[in-house]
Amino acid sequence: MHHLIVCYGHPDEPASFDQYYSTTHRPLADKIPGVRTWHAGKVSALDQSQAPYHLVAVLSFDSRQALDDGLASPEGQAAAADIGNFATGGATLFVTDDFIPSA
Repeated sequence: MHHLIVCYGHPDEPASFDQYYSTTHRPLADKIPGVRTWHAGKVSALDQSQAPYHLVAVLSFDSRQALDDGLASPEGQAAAADIGNFATGGATLFVTDDFIPSA
């Protein structure tokens, strides 16, 4: 499996970010072809300090090729273009693979 990790910085207006993410962005991301599973969650630091991100999303694909194809699709491009509409704290995207498979 290959995973697209999207780390969203702290937005100017968290409630507006959460609303937009849930009602507008997530439905766009749901249409990306090749996504096997995905989840998103709010981030908290273990030591109760401010976490470096507001929300992290993980989209999982069968292979790097499936991930690349999904992001290159019209649906993937629409979801990527939408990030600038709500992520006022910025977004960091990267890819991981299952280097050490789960047991």
